[in-house]
Amino acid sequence: MATTLFKDTTYSVFGLIEDIGQGEVALPDIQRPFVWGATKVRDLLDSMYKGFPVGYLLFWETGVEAGARQIGLEAKQKVPRLLIVDGQQRLTSLYAVITGAKIVKDDYSEGRVRIAFRPDDATFAVADAATDKDPEFIADISALWVTGQRKNVVRSYLRRLAEKRALDDAERDRLDEAVDRLHDLRDYPFKAVELASSVEEEQVAEVFVRINSEGVTLSQADFILTLMSVFWEKGRRQLEDFSRGCKVPTLSAAAPFNWYIQPSPAQMLRVSVAVAFRRAVLKHVYTLLRGKDVETGRPDPQRREAQFGVLQHAHDKVLDLTNWHEFLQCLERAGFRGSKMISSDNALLFSYALWLLGRVDYHVPLDRLREVIARWFFMAHTTGRYTGAFESRFERDAARLGDLRIGDADGYIRVLSGIIDDTLTADYWSITLPNELATSASKSPALLAYIAALNILDADALLSTGKVRARLDPAITARKGIERHHIFPRAYLRTELKTTDNREINQIANMALVEWADNIAISDDAPTVYWPAQLAAKHLPADMLARQQYWHALPDGWEHMDYPAFLAARRRLMGQIVRDAYAKLNEHGYTPVYPEAGHAAGAQSDTARSWTHHGVQLSDLISADLLPPGTALLPAQSGGEEVATVLPDGKIAYADEIYTTPSAASGAASGVSTNGWTYWTADTPDGRFSLAAIRDEFLARRQ
Repeated sequence: MATTLFKDTTYSVFGLIEDIGQGEVALPDIQRPFVWGATKVRDLLDSMYKGFPVGYLLFWETGVEAGARQIGLEAKQKVPRLLIVDGQQRLTSLYAVITGAKIVKDDYSEGRVRIAFRPDDATFAVADAATDKDPEFIADISALWVTGQRKNVVRSYLRRLAEKRALDDAERDRLDEAVDRLHDLRDYPFKAVELASSVEEEQVAEVFVRINSEGVTLSQADFILTLMSVFWEKGRRQLEDFSRGCKVPTLSAAAPFNWYIQPSPAQMLRVSVAVAFRRAVLKHVYTLLRGKDVETGRPDPQRREAQFGVLQHAHDKVLDLTNWHEFLQCLERAGFRGSKMISSDNALLFSYALWLLGRVDYHVPLDRLREVIARWFFMAHTTGRYTGAFESRFERDAARLGDLRIGDADGYIRVLSGIIDDTLTADYWSITLPNELATSASKSPALLAYIAALNILDADALLSTGKVRARLDPAITARKGIERHHIFPRAYLRTELKTTDNREINQIANMALVEWADNIAISDDAPTVYWPAQLAAKHLPADMLARQQYWHALPDGWEHMDYPAFLAARRRLMGQIVRDAYAKLNEHGYTPVYPEAGHAAGAQSDTARSWTHHGVQLSDLISADLLPPGTALLPAQSGGEEVATVLPDGKIAYADEIYTTPSAASGAASGVSTNGWTYWTADTPDGRFSLAAIRDEFLARRQ
């Protein structure tokens, strides 16, 4: 006889809602937050009202011991007996409508689902201003299930309707019966399949795929997030809050918002898991978190709680805003300015995990950590290190650190530097990278590395005095800014050289970054025509032109070369530019000076936000006795005579004006947008130090 992994049972809607309220049934977001539109909720209620079947529910027994409570909660919430695997959207819809509870939408905002009902013809509608005003409708059916309110709702409805048109007793009875039938949906029978707790997650996923009509699959991250919903709901919600914060900027407080990534809870979970267990294969982590005994195969509550404790410790470090924004500084150092330059989220996330291991386990000083992780991210992103079998790749990388003792900062840097050097060999720079530039893909890692190199080298846009890095400000959406220009124009290639393959025309090596006005002026002329004309019009000094030809990898006499030879020569030169920029990342004194996001070069506005990417303000340094009020600030670069003063409230006085941030003050002093934390040197009793160095000392004390 075949083994049965499930049992059939029947629940009433109200019974399910009571079980949810009492904590017997969990409504974790095993698929995703509530994504049904209100129209689908309306249609579900309409089908139930008409007596149609609306599908099975699939539950999975948690198998927890009696009286088990969640981890890390003061109130010690009860652990549910059943998880909803399939049918979450239906059950959430009914729970929201019948109880009037708010639901979490797919953007993690909260709101109510309001459904109206017209008893005269049993019509359900999504509540809006029209149904609210129409006396034919019960404006919000949730009121029907509020204890003791059904009769009041009916009386109110009939009274409003009677003011519109006459109602005889027969019609009143008919309308009352229609409302009663709606109210009785609380007794609607739901068929449910309950999978035994002994069923493995792979089998649950297979059952889910076989019975789910939407073609949705479950990932290992889904199972771990579900496990968190059962045993550590607070941790799950913190992941969701962090993910939401990455999408929404705020000026009122430090937040995880950034221009690089809008991670999902599952992605941030990967980082927590990597830091906690140095694992990336989530299947193994799920087994760890269930606390399974190796010999019996049964979950051990003490083992489970201990493993969740390890995860919680890492989780707190991962979501710490100081850590998060300090890590993002590594990406700026590596030349990457925003999400348009990121082709691999995994490279970013696993680099963050390694940053945390370096900071937390090996106590690497922030300046050294910033240098090595900038190089690591540059290498990992450019070479596609965390694509394909990325889980096993990260585990091998983490294992290389396994023999180091806690606090061995030198060993940590030695291991990572060794992996980088073994990857970025001379052959990589001279052969592999030029070959990877032989593509037309707009988000090729090789192309993004070249653009990052231009940022590192502080390159001008071609034939311009404007900086590439300033024009790539992720916070400014300009209709006209920097553009990728065909060096051999498209029309020229098609008409004169008879090159019709778009992949050849749009080769990376045929693109250069120019300002839009120059792109218009160049038009479709042959290189031998437009290049001399542009040089004559621009009057660029010889040394500036030489630098621009170097930055933009233009071979000598390129305008006279045939197209294939030009592409091959430029790829080699582009590879050399990337190599030169990467070498600059090895320089201890290198510091990127980017305009603050949202402030174009040359802007002198004092509207800069009052918090930095580090979540640190000058007032914090004052409170920590690291920066006395009244300290004089001098430009770090020689030759500057501007003097500013630190005020007691953390603001800066300069030239009879008050500025809220170091960068606002440095912009006023220098006339261009600069990073004030590196621009200003504080003349303290212990000597002169950059504000960035004092900030690093403050951050180090907080670790």
